[in-house]
Amino acid sequence: MNEVARRVRALLCVSMIAPLAVAGAQKAKSIPRLTEAQQIASAVLALPVQFRADASVLGYKSGSKTLVPLREGKGSFTCLATQPDEPLHLACYHNSLEPFMARGRQLRASGVKDDKVDTTRFAEVMSGKLAMPKQPATLYQLFGGAYDPATNAVTGARQLFVIYISGATSATTGLPDKPAGPGEPWIMFPGTPKAHIMLTPKM
Repeated sequence: MNEVARRVRALLCVSMIAPLAVAGAQKAKSIPRLTEAQQIASAVLALPVQFRADASVLGYKSGSKTLVPLREGKGSFTCLATQPDEPLHLACYHNSLEPFMARGRQLRASGVKDDKVDTTRFAEVMSGKLAMPKQPATLYQLFGGAYDPATNAVTGARQLFVIYISGATSATTGLPDKPAGPGEPWIMFPGTPKAHIMLTPKM
């Protein structure tokens, strides 16, 4: 499972909208294996239109579940295609987050599990070995729902937007550190290297 997919599952466990979201995820059907062209076309749908054409895309070669580059872009975002034979999950993050995201994938591939991934990355950020963005950096996601390759359209998916502000807290942002109500922003993992503002429209 890729980095952002794990983060969505973690979010659903702690969010006040978890029962609704999890119920929807359980009903979501697996997406058939997509061609590389279909993976590229669908992965960028998580982004606002203005960023799609120039985004880099990571996806899966035939018969593999290991993320590899499918398209090198000149834009500001990297997008992850949905995993083969899994429910739809598309994610695009600002390139300034690539060291953090790539390190998570590397650690999991080496056998590091669960909380130890973040423990390791946090220590590396604090030591200066791993860089986090100095400016806010956005992550866009679509999960659940269905994808039609013929029209390159996603229907019935939920949206999740995340704005990373490393080290931010409720005091520095004026945001609560727990979800206050459906659709209201809040800060998750406050005070840590991966502190981020959660935005959950239409959920």
